[in-house]
Amino acid sequence: MEEVKQIVNSIRNGIISPIYFLMGDEPYYIDKIAQFISDNVLTEEEKGFNQMVLYGKETSLDQVLANAKRYPMMSERQVVIVKEAQHLSRNIEDLHSYAENPQTSTVLVFCYKYKKLDKRKKLHKTLLANGGVIFESKKLYENQVSDWIRLILKQKGFAISHKAAILLVEYLGTDLSRINNELEKLQLVLPDKTEIDPDLIEKHIGISKDYNNFELKKAIGERNAVKATRIINYFAQNPKDNPFVVTVSLLHNFFTQLLQYHGLSDHSPKNVSSALRINPYFVSEFQTASRNYPMKQVSSIIKCLRELDLKGKGVGAYNISHADLLKELLVKII
Repeated sequence: MEEVKQIVNSIRNGIISPIYFLMGDEPYYIDKIAQFISDNVLTEEEKGFNQMVLYGKETSLDQVLANAKRYPMMSERQVVIVKEAQHLSRNIEDLHSYAENPQTSTVLVFCYKYKKLDKRKKLHKTLLANGGVIFESKKLYENQVSDWIRLILKQKGFAISHKAAILLVEYLGTDLSRINNELEKLQLVLPDKTEIDPDLIEKHIGISKDYNNFELKKAIGERNAVKATRIINYFAQNPKDNPFVVTVSLLHNFFTQLLQYHGLSDHSPKNVSSALRINPYFVSEFQTASRNYPMKQVSSIIKCLRELDLKGKGVGAYNISHADLLKELLVKII
């Protein structure tokens, strides 16, 4: 992300702001920037007296500002990092009075996760007007995450096949921190410059390359009853690794997107990828599925999946086994 690079490069070049307000729905980059500041603004000798980490649930904005206003000891600067700042009891907008005249010898960092400042209010404008840095960490769409995986691995000297990247996204979702943790495990056990493929994913992370929701969705889209049944039976034997709620949710999303596909006037790969917010790799799956499932049937399947989702959560149905839910799902779709 270009904005992250700019913040990091500025700090490396000695251009350090008095306040960093890191906010948004994607915690990965918030944590990365905060950690970079923690590691690089002060020397190890200076950190003992001049670096402090506070937590929003355990402190107040008044206490944060009291620490921010003190002077560093035997150092040019002090660093105060407020983690989980979204839990600060007092309204964060009350920070504006400090932001109008921040302590120049303090680097004050707010990790304000899953929320963001209102750009129309005073604090946002005051921070920007007085040398503060506001960074919004936005959630990546699912179709962007596989590209992010490839970029992160390339920076570390690794490569990954397209299918392996998609497999990780299907299994781990769009949580970048969780994905990065799994990638770091792989980097520890694999030689440099390895190209990561589905076999390595299966061996070291435990995601089956043949029996997963990605392959199930593909088999159902192709109306391949034999392959889909084989995967469903595997899920039934391994319920903890393949929760029904995850499977039904993924298929619901797939058929909802297929309904959107049917409604498009332009079925070119570029337009489909943009309209459905999917990786271009998946466009052919929707082309195939659209031939196997006309629009009216897709609407009916979506309704059935909603009912099955409720059943899986115990609503209106009791003592239905994981295996029976999966079989009913397959029968009603195919």
